[in-house]
Amino acid sequence: MSYAEEREQNIARNRKLLAGLDIGPLKPKYEPKENLKKKATAKKRRSPSLDNDGSEEPPKKIPRTPDDTNASEGARRSSRLAGRTVDYRQEQDRGVPEPITINRSQKLKVGKVKSKRTYDPHRYGHIPDVEVGTWWATRQDCSNASIHAPWVSGIASGPNGAYSIALSGGYDDDVDEGYAFTFTGSGGRDLRGTKTAPKNLRTAPQSSDQSFEDRNNAALQRSVETQKPVRVIRGFKGKGRSKYAPSEGYRYDGLYVVKKAWIEKGLNKGGFLVCKFAFVRLPGQPNIPVNDGDGDGDDDDDDTDE
Repeated sequence: MSYAEEREQNIARNRKLLAGLDIGPLKPKYEPKENLKKKATAKKRRSPSLDNDGSEEPPKKIPRTPDDTNASEGARRSSRLAGRTVDYRQEQDRGVPEPITINRSQKLKVGKVKSKRTYDPHRYGHIPDVEVGTWWATRQDCSNASIHAPWVSGIASGPNGAYSIALSGGYDDDVDEGYAFTFTGSGGRDLRGTKTAPKNLRTAPQSSDQSFEDRNNAALQRSVETQKPVRVIRGFKGKGRSKYAPSEGYRYDGLYVVKKAWIEKGLNKGGFLVCKFAFVRLPGQPNIPVNDGDGDGDDDDDDTDE
């Protein structure tokens, strides 16, 4: 069986699974269109008027009149000090500056980032002051808003289940129906990268089986048991395969629960096993906007750990 045939077979199976989760009542009759973020455009300089034939001369600058009031003193004086006696030598002698303290001179270590968060992301449910549908330009912004803490990993694990996941590109046979989707777990890749891209840690091919012993996968499996809500952000890299992915940036699409976890043969050359999960959105949340359907999203999954 070819890769394309196996992919279509897996997609059909995943869609059948999602259909069995009874998500029909969750989908609205009318799906709102997304509001694209307007990018700031640089202001163009106004060109000279076409009516000006060049006969008019530009206005002349008014010549400065010399101020001879301080000429006898030999030094230039500021107008704001007019009438005052100033000891310029004393003004210039400001003493030795204070040394920089150790705390001020210390630089942040690699990977150490000064947090801009107001709330702790290690909590289940919504983050206060962050509405469903909120949009960010980068994963770092999502992290600062406490919605999804990891900058790279697609799963934020906790003791009673995952706190959040990032749905952005993922695996070729995953299905995103908006109000329910399948999600592939983490692990099974060589984090040293490849020979051609040794530093690109998330694009290495599958080289071993995934398992529920992996911390992130174990957290999602635990979510099935506890039914703790999981925050979900969707990224622009999924636009090529789902109308629910934003056209740009990352969007908070609310709370979901993990209904099922299982292991199956993955869509990879080695036939390695992958952990799979089925998510369903909780009711009573704002409708998910849909993109324009151009399908020009980047399907690379280099910023996810799915």
